[in-house]
Amino acid sequence: MRALPVEGMRDYLPEEMALRDELINKIVKTYKENGFRRISTPAVESIENLDNSDGGENLKLIYRIAKRGEKLDKAVASGDPSQLCDLGLRYDLTLPLARYYTAHQNDLPVPFKCIQVDRVYRAERPQKGRMREFIQCDIDILGSESVDCEAELMSVTAEALQNIGINSFKIIVNHRAVIRAVILHCGFAEEQVNSVCITIDKLDKIGVEGVREELLAKEFSAEATEKLMTLLGLKEITLEQLAEYGAEEPAKELFGVIEAARTIADGKYEIVFDITLVRGQGYYTGTVFEISCDEFGGTVAGGGRYDGLIGRFSGKDVPAVGFSIGFERIFSVLSDRGAKTDGRKKAAVLYNEGSFAAAYTYAKALHSEYDVTLVIAKKKIGKQFGQLEQQGFDAAVVFDNDKEWKALGNKE
Repeated sequence: MRALPVEGMRDYLPEEMALRDELINKIVKTYKENGFRRISTPAVESIENLDNSDGGENLKLIYRIAKRGEKLDKAVASGDPSQLCDLGLRYDLTLPLARYYTAHQNDLPVPFKCIQVDRVYRAERPQKGRMREFIQCDIDILGSESVDCEAELMSVTAEALQNIGINSFKIIVNHRAVIRAVILHCGFAEEQVNSVCITIDKLDKIGVEGVREELLAKEFSAEATEKLMTLLGLKEITLEQLAEYGAEEPAKELFGVIEAARTIADGKYEIVFDITLVRGQGYYTGTVFEISCDEFGGTVAGGGRYDGLIGRFSGKDVPAVGFSIGFERIFSVLSDRGAKTDGRKKAAVLYNEGSFAAAYTYAKALHSEYDVTLVIAKKKIGKQFGQLEQQGFDAAVVFDNDKEWKALGNKE
């Protein structure tokens, strides 16, 4: 038997869990204060739902669950690998939310503002800040076409980050209709749009020249490519320039969202338009956004509008937009920096065997001020105090003696 967790997943010590709990509690508190309500969905979804969700590259990373018993035997006998699995682990929280809303929409308000903080799974190569099992912190608004939803999600997510101590970041925004209109106006064919978007998404890694070379290597029109490169080469793209590229209407909508969010931000963080922001999930239909934070190694949150996803379940499209905080990268950086919780004080009540019940009752009376741990007293009390101090306790008391409190670690 192996003691270590499987690759890409990990155990957390009590101190680590205390920090994780505190961060999550602050994020959820921010969401709730802004009118969002928490829900939960199962980690396991139908493989049919997952495979047909337009999750982009994530579809290659699904953990598939084999059928059981006779069903598995029949699937193996069929010789068809596609028949082996009927379930899978969710790779994000958006697809399960779409299914959830379809099943429960008659019991939910319109619009429905919800919170999901839960584990998701991707079978990818593990690296620092990127695990195979990880937590996402999502807020979504379902049932409203208003672009105010985008401004609200950006503002609430920014507030949540500020409440956990992240203040230096910028929100990057684009719109699927803007980039599509630009690509078509340049002369690319409709069926080439997705491929062009995939290449544009690499601009921050390969630069404008790299994008040009890749588009030409795909044997796309040289004239269309050069026209697109002219726009991508600009330091700042204005509404007037987007109008010249056939994207005036969606650009007006997008710039209105940006302006509203900037008013709320009041200069505390940047909100910028970036036509190269694509985001990989194919279910996005409108505005897409990310939050970039250099001190945390890049993107710490992302999301967008996905008006068509719920309709795949219900047959009726429902407008929807969401924003997700990538919790693990934030936790990883803060943990490496030695971040500590600012929670309640910890006390230990030391008692002799035979007096547990009385000591327990005494400890309960201390809960308004302390988190209290009951510990059997050792013969060498002084040494035991030192051990408790190393464990992070703020104070200790020997219940069976005169209940004289001892502050630990020079704490009052």
